[in-house]
Amino acid sequence: MTGSLMVRTLLALKGALVRGALAQLLAAEDDIDVVGEADTPDELRSALRAERPDVAVVDGDLVTVDQLCDLASAGPAGRPDGRLLVLVQQRRAARLGPVVAEHCRRIGFLSHDVAPGRIVEGVRQLADGQVVLDPDLVVAALEVAGSPLTPREREVLDVVAEGHPVRDIAERLVLSAGTVRNHLSRIMAKTGARTRLEAVRIARESGWI
Repeated sequence: MTGSLMVRTLLALKGALVRGALAQLLAAEDDIDVVGEADTPDELRSALRAERPDVAVVDGDLVTVDQLCDLASAGPAGRPDGRLLVLVQQRRAARLGPVVAEHCRRIGFLSHDVAPGRIVEGVRQLADGQVVLDPDLVVAALEVAGSPLTPREREVLDVVAEGHPVRDIAERLVLSAGTVRNHLSRIMAKTGARTRLEAVRIARESGWI
């Protein structure tokens, strides 16, 4: 992809221990060079601009769907041929349907639970221009076609499921508290739930989150 034998790779993962272990694994490969690390969305954006990697391995919990779409539209890794390899928890794959459908040639998706060697393989495949999609994640993502919830509403409900209050949800998704409350009102109406926890339960049972 770059005319170089080395695949310049950036890691954007939560947790220094996990990130460090993967960095060591990738750096041990003869054809992969770990050029930077990040553990917040701001650090990720800065590192992408500074390092311009061939592939960035990104924790799906680190960025929102909107942020992923923005990165894909502008060119992942700050360049038209850059790629993102996103590691996703299967129960959260539903929110990624639009991204999978529109950007699968620029963004690869693997489950959080894959063996480390599969991540190494995924980095190489993306750098070579191949499509990298975990079949189970694709099925989960496309199963939400009949969901009444918008991608943003699913994101809000995802964070609600973790037990966060409105203020924390707003900070996490870079929204105002008022906007979060509006989303929650619409979610309650669409699910017919009386409480936020009931809305989470209904959405999970319906396969919407």
